[in-house]
Amino acid sequence: MFRQIYIDVPRMCPLHPIFQQSVVRECFERMLFVWAARHPSSGYVQGINDLATPFFLVFLSEFVLEEETFHVSKLSKEQLRTVEADTFWCVSFLLENIQDNYTFEQPGIHLKVQDLKEVISVTDEQLYDHFDKHGVDFPSVLIPATIRLWDTYLSEKDGFSEFHTYVCAAFLRLWSKRLQSETDFQGIMILLQNLPTKNWTNEQICELTADAFSLMQVFSGSAKQHLNSSQLRHRNVHRH
Repeated sequence: MFRQIYIDVPRMCPLHPIFQQSVVRECFERMLFVWAARHPSSGYVQGINDLATPFFLVFLSEFVLEEETFHVSKLSKEQLRTVEADTFWCVSFLLENIQDNYTFEQPGIHLKVQDLKEVISVTDEQLYDHFDKHGVDFPSVLIPATIRLWDTYLSEKDGFSEFHTYVCAAFLRLWSKRLQSETDFQGIMILLQNLPTKNWTNEQICELTADAFSLMQVFSGSAKQHLNSSQLRHRNVHRH
């Protein structure tokens, strides 16, 4: 277990200098080892380290202004322990409801992708059919402004386990026309991996989460049962 952590930690955020500092790597090695030891059903899985990086930056910013050029070893022991402890708590809280994303065969991820398919099949049937026609399985959607979004997720009940699905659906709907203008599998995938979101501001993220909240309200409770039956009918139509 520790060997995999030891391999992964130096690889995280290679373009961000602060994560190449030895004192920061040691923090992550401790956090990940303790979390894995306390969760033997999944243990450490590659990628969990990346979940901790946004939290670490947020809590570090309490003590420094320019974290990219700051050497973390200059923090006092108490400050460093505070950053590490707060990061560990938040990662543990995040993973509470999505731990099945990291267990054998990752059943949580498969379930969330299926939920995303169902939402799109009802709210944007043309996009759903376009993906189906060109053999595009619903990908892991890359959404910008991670820290801003996670702030919303943490304040929303089941933010990571449920609300994230609707954020992904809202994001795909936003680019629906452009995705449908691509005429083959390769074109769709290239666009998905290179959507022009680099300069997104808080305004775009607020619009995205507002649409996601609307979708979640539509598909909550009895409406979600209707979604499931609609998806079943949709599949039957395609089979015939």
